[in-house]
Amino acid sequence: MSLPRSTQPAQSTPSGSPPKLGSALRQRHVTMIALGGIIGAGLFVGSSATLASVGPAACVSYLVAGIVVLMVMRMLGEMALAVPGVGSFTEYARIGLGNWAGFTSGWLYWYFWVIVVAVEAVAGAAILQRWIPAPVWVIGLVLLSVMTAINLLSVKSYGEFEFWFASIKVAAIIVFIAIGAGYLLGFGHTASALTHLAGDRGFLPFGTMSVFAAVPTVIFAVGGAEIATIAAAESDDPAKSVAAMTRSVILRVITFYVGSLFLIACIVPWGSIVTGHSPFVAALETMRIPYAADIMNAIVLVAVLSALNSGLYVSSRILFRLAERGDAPKSLLRLTPQHVPRLAVLLSSVVGYVAIIAAIVSPQGVFLFLVNASGAVMLFVYLATALAQIRIRRRIEKQSPERLTLKMWLFPWLSYAVVIAIVGVLAAMGADHELRPQLMASLASLAVASAAYGFAAKRHHRKEADGADEVATGFLSDENRLA
Repeated sequence: MSLPRSTQPAQSTPSGSPPKLGSALRQRHVTMIALGGIIGAGLFVGSSATLASVGPAACVSYLVAGIVVLMVMRMLGEMALAVPGVGSFTEYARIGLGNWAGFTSGWLYWYFWVIVVAVEAVAGAAILQRWIPAPVWVIGLVLLSVMTAINLLSVKSYGEFEFWFASIKVAAIIVFIAIGAGYLLGFGHTASALTHLAGDRGFLPFGTMSVFAAVPTVIFAVGGAEIATIAAAESDDPAKSVAAMTRSVILRVITFYVGSLFLIACIVPWGSIVTGHSPFVAALETMRIPYAADIMNAIVLVAVLSALNSGLYVSSRILFRLAERGDAPKSLLRLTPQHVPRLAVLLSSVVGYVAIIAAIVSPQGVFLFLVNASGAVMLFVYLATALAQIRIRRRIEKQSPERLTLKMWLFPWLSYAVVIAIVGVLAAMGADHELRPQLMASLASLAVASAAYGFAAKRHHRKEADGADEVATGFLSDENRLA
């Protein structure tokens, strides 16, 4: 199979003109979208569970998970520059592994993000309820409606909102690290820092394996940078945007995660951290920062709105790319005058509305199953991406090695190591009684997507056969008339 120099849309819009998204995003937008995709409520609140279950060594768990994601992003960077014009990173699975991989990766990734939209809308509503006396479901639906309207305006409106959302999150982490470092170094608390790190059963209170056991949960918190490869397709210089994202952005994020959690472990006794409560608030209160809870709730709200905004954007663009390949209805290719796939945005938001209602009506039933069914989906997509990179790299090296302007480090051994690491994380999920339901439900999602592909492929072959029969019938009729 030869590799194209660029991948053009396989379908046209109903009007017959090729569908073309806009190019209003700039380098600053794509950079902050990458940062914002990783820095979310999983850091500000979700890290409490890791700190409580691993202890001070939680920062090592985040480092290990961050390295795995960094390697996947490097793979994406290599493929994006060598095979440009794909539009969605899930399409590399199609190029490297075939149509089944492209179909299932695309739909699973879409499903993951529409569930994220619902989860973040509910989380944002719960935070706003501190200040707004209204039911959670009402606030959640209003939040989703506002973000849907923003995404319907133009890609530039999404980019600007995400730029400022991400800027606030990045600024908050930098300020926190500066305050925390100053507290430790400037106020003579070195002794207590060492006590918190090494005291209370030591740096590894639950053993070395606890660091790796936490990776399956942590990897979902540090994932999300891949959305920058989707946004880059609507930027003025996609190649430059992707290269910048893979070279520096991920390293910065790992520094933010590991650095902030290390400082928290130095400032706050890990045994006092309560799951579900922001460890950042605990650290700020220990440092006697006034209004710490309100400050962090505001920042977490920004993180939630950012994830909600990005979720709608990513899910709509994935639908658009699936429609290009004939894996979704062609009506999703219709664009507004601002080059926004309106139907794709609306369909993704509708699923979000349904999931929000499920969260209110059946939080431990339907909604819990929907969330669990997306738990390991990102790992499936990352695994397909890693396997595709290995195959695509080998083809490029044989056909046109000059296209490898950005290379995966230590290929092929590091690529194999990433595959083994992802499979190991999936195995760890299966061995953990708390994470096993997520793996089983996610496997059910994979089975549904695979069955859908089989049905779609069979229908496609039937149409081709019917078309061939019509051509043959017409040919015979012409022969009879000539006779």
